[in-house]
Amino acid sequence: MSLEAVDLKTSALLVIDMQNAFVHDKGTLGISGVDTKRLSAITPNVKRLVENCHKANIPVIWTIQEHFAVDASRARKKLAGHTSRRKQVSALAGTWDEEIVDELKTLAAKDPSLVLRKHRFGAFYETRLDMLLRMLGTRTLFVTGTTTNACVETSIREAYLRDFDVVAVTDCISGVNSDWEQTAQKVWKQYFCELSDTKEIEGWIADQSAPRTLQYGHMLMMVENMQTSITFYVDQLGFKIRPAKPLQDGRAFTAFHQGIALVEGRKSDHRQIDHMAFEVNDVRKLRDKLQKNGIKFFQDLHDGPYGLTVYVADPDGLKVELYEVGAKA
Repeated sequence: MSLEAVDLKTSALLVIDMQNAFVHDKGTLGISGVDTKRLSAITPNVKRLVENCHKANIPVIWTIQEHFAVDASRARKKLAGHTSRRKQVSALAGTWDEEIVDELKTLAAKDPSLVLRKHRFGAFYETRLDMLLRMLGTRTLFVTGTTTNACVETSIREAYLRDFDVVAVTDCISGVNSDWEQTAQKVWKQYFCELSDTKEIEGWIADQSAPRTLQYGHMLMMVENMQTSITFYVDQLGFKIRPAKPLQDGRAFTAFHQGIALVEGRKSDHRQIDHMAFEVNDVRKLRDKLQKNGIKFFQDLHDGPYGLTVYVADPDGLKVELYEVGAKA
């Protein structure tokens, strides 16, 4: 698959149930006869991917499966549930069995607000995950963890049904049966998500993190009469004025939601375009690249109205504003 369509800034990583109960050979699955070697084999890949996401400021959300010794809801069931096939109830609240494995524990503790407890297979079911992802602005969810055919698959389906773009990181997902796992991935690919691996995602993170232009910001138009121009764009074309900070040089300035802004000062023989603006990633590194390549600067790094800003000239002398939202000099 190609990850070009998704944006690092609207992505999050979900790490499902990397706990002693399911991964450690002394945990509940291990003492119940499950081969935990294939379950724990993903731990180094998960660790590496989490560390890469932290460096790229991609939110990493962890789930912890938690059960109680007495569960009145499950006790009402007439047919035996999956927990009856184990030697004990897994991941009991407050026990070592419930804890995230040592290799990942410190990473999970980095931001406790992103650690969620769940009481059933699905990461979304009766948890705050859906609201958390929407608060973070997440549109793409990368899914990792255990176990393939239970908690991971349930969570993938839940995410898809909530219209998130879902990517299953196959070498960071493990289950108790390889045959089931292969079948599950075929079903996921057909219906619910795309499949990827750590190598591809690391390449995508590197590409997304490189200094580059992200999107068009606005075009500043010089006009002879501000009110006449405002009347044209608002009354005739239906443009909507948006709040905007004044220009540093004090010129009258009006911005529109449609992507252009007006500034006074044009004479009849002047060009009309004052400058174009683009949001960029890592404006400092991009500035250093442009300077190294001999690009003309109108104004070096400074705090502009949208973030850390630099003004450069294109080959025809047009002023181009480049800004990084949230960055400051």
